[in-house]
Amino acid sequence: MTTTTTENWICRTCAYVYDEAEGDAAGLPPGTRWPEVPNDWTCPDCGAHKHDFDRMEPPR
Repeated sequence: MTTTTTENWICRTCAYVYDEAEGDAAGLPPGTRWPEVPNDWTCPDCGAHKHDFDRMEPPR
């Protein structure tokens, strides 16, 4: 059995979390990986750009 791990990305401006498993209600379907998110995508909460997000470390 193969398990696909998804990642979460956090906006440095407003702390919105983009969850790859959930996607984005503004048009990114569930399962959209961060590299597949368009470079012109912006944070739905504050408008920050994709490069203003950091990968969140998984809990230990």
